[in-house]
Amino acid sequence: MKRLFTLALVSAACSFTTQAESLKPINVFDLEYASQVDISNDGKTTYFVRNRMDIKTDKKVGNIWSVDNTSGEMLPVTSGVHRDFAPVLSPKGDKLAFISTRDGSPQVYIKWLKTNAVAKLTNLTQSPGKVTWTPDGTGLVFSMFVPKASKTPVHVAGKPEGATWAKPAVFIDDVYYRVDGMGYLDQGFEHLFWISADGGNARQLTSGDYDHGGKVSFSRDGKTLYFSANRRENNALKPTNDEIYSLDMDSKEITAITSRLGPDRYPEVSPNGRYLAYLGHDDKQTNYENNLLYVMDLKSGETEAYGEELDRNFSRLKWAGNSNAVYLEYDTEGQTSLGVQKLKGKFSVVTKQIGSTSFGRPYSGGDFDVSDRGIVAITLADTQRPADIAVVDKGEVKRLTHLNDDALADITLGNVEEIWVKSKFDGLDIQGWVVYPPEFDATKKYPMILEIHGGPVANYGPHFASELQLMAAKGYVVLYMNPRGSDSYGKKFAQTIHHNYPSNDFDDLMTGVDTMLAKGFIDKDKLFVTGGSGGGVLTAWTVGHTDRFAAAVVAKPVINWYSFVLTADAYPFFSDYWFPGKPWDHMEHYMKRSPISYVGNVKTPTMLLTGESDYRTPISETEQFYQALKLQGVESAMVRIPDASHGITARPSNLLTKVEYILWWFEKHQTKKEQ
Repeated sequence: MKRLFTLALVSAACSFTTQAESLKPINVFDLEYASQVDISNDGKTTYFVRNRMDIKTDKKVGNIWSVDNTSGEMLPVTSGVHRDFAPVLSPKGDKLAFISTRDGSPQVYIKWLKTNAVAKLTNLTQSPGKVTWTPDGTGLVFSMFVPKASKTPVHVAGKPEGATWAKPAVFIDDVYYRVDGMGYLDQGFEHLFWISADGGNARQLTSGDYDHGGKVSFSRDGKTLYFSANRRENNALKPTNDEIYSLDMDSKEITAITSRLGPDRYPEVSPNGRYLAYLGHDDKQTNYENNLLYVMDLKSGETEAYGEELDRNFSRLKWAGNSNAVYLEYDTEGQTSLGVQKLKGKFSVVTKQIGSTSFGRPYSGGDFDVSDRGIVAITLADTQRPADIAVVDKGEVKRLTHLNDDALADITLGNVEEIWVKSKFDGLDIQGWVVYPPEFDATKKYPMILEIHGGPVANYGPHFASELQLMAAKGYVVLYMNPRGSDSYGKKFAQTIHHNYPSNDFDDLMTGVDTMLAKGFIDKDKLFVTGGSGGGVLTAWTVGHTDRFAAAVVAKPVINWYSFVLTADAYPFFSDYWFPGKPWDHMEHYMKRSPISYVGNVKTPTMLLTGESDYRTPISETEQFYQALKLQGVESAMVRIPDASHGITARPSNLLTKVEYILWWFEKHQTKKEQ
């Protein structure tokens, strides 16, 4: 069954009719989106981060706003051209803690909601993360990186006074020494800290050569703090073996609460203090496993698991105010949803409308929070609007904000249609979506772009995507799909690519292309393909297995799995979970799945595009394919984005650069087809 996701673009504020225009790259700076919701205990007010792109600083900035859940009235809580984020209400609801870069570096602040007074709570030398109030509201816990003295085993002597020598060598012997988006790492570990809500010096709670961060939760009396960490020996080589730990706030004694092989994360104590909920799964060294919900009785230690029958991955949880149920966020068929699991009862769906906050491409995701009364605040979005704020009360979804009605009032976006196809490989049901150009006319012929998501275990869905809308605005039909290996369709579907990627996901994608060609309005000589990360892998694989595309743009790809595993930042995970063993023991397997092995087949004009500071799929992968294509005499080009990491679009102008280069390359080869 097909569903058409459309929204009338009418500005209620205008009393006259204006000529609608298509989305232009510069319009991205006009768009906003909501994220990071926190609802008051009484369910009357929702606090959220209002994000936008600042055209002068070329940065994503955000301030905290509140919205009345009855009237929809919005009020600014913070302001300024900087980032205010991670808002969290105090237990009494009278104060709001948040992190801000307003003084140049991220620090913890508190705002008194009755007086509007704001105080800077910390003067930290490192960035704080994940602020949590103590149950009595007298203090806060946060995580922070604690540097260690650099290891320098060799000191070169003999430097004359006043001489200028080269910078000293950097000695590295850590397993993880660089991380995408962070660069080469200083030596040290993430630890938990406590600070009084009245200010003062932060006190370190954890110790040892282990990282401690993420979600934390207090016992009801505030005497015990629960957190997730991997404190095992050789933890760097077993990156998914996190356990839940308890920390005695007085003695600082740390005790393991869980003990299985596999990740146990996201601990949260029930409001009545009796239970501890967390998410996790047994580690089977597969490419994918569903997180289940686990609920531990803190008195008896007995634990019960929930969610096996749903066959979906739980990503976040929140206790109901009465401690009788747990709210759970999960993706299903490309849409982020919220369900509730009763401790003594069935699982039920609360809403399937949690809106994505990805903004650039149509990845699923979003945020929610639940009041003590059971009113749920969510981000709400669709294919025509970035994320707003809504509340769900007794099954009814009520939109509270309309952040982009002004920016998009006179812009016609492309409608998005859902499609399902049966893979020509084995008849497997594959879901996809089609973005049509504004003013689409089915009697005409259109060029088409196949845009492939990354991951590879991830999913696209019916969400706003500025990059794809910009492609549609240039007259392209854009097809995006969730081929086998995508999540949100169950464990079996995701595991079809276990030790088998790329493979028949290519057949799934080509089935989608054939389906679109059969509709009659796609020009078969003007087919184009692009994708980033895992989508870049599949794009490179595609041009090595078919000549049907007029041009391709391979963004931030893996080209050679052997070299990738030995240069990527998270190499212990990739080698253990994506492959049957180490590269030198399974060279044939690695190379069989590597696009570089099929470069001799490539005839498609191919451009590569990668950030120069990408440590997830290092730019050396891009350079391998570029040089191989040149040796083969294939028309090719390479675009390097200075200072950009794997995401590329951390700076708004890089999003525009990425899209403009892709469209330029396709336009160039569309014109060639016309000659």
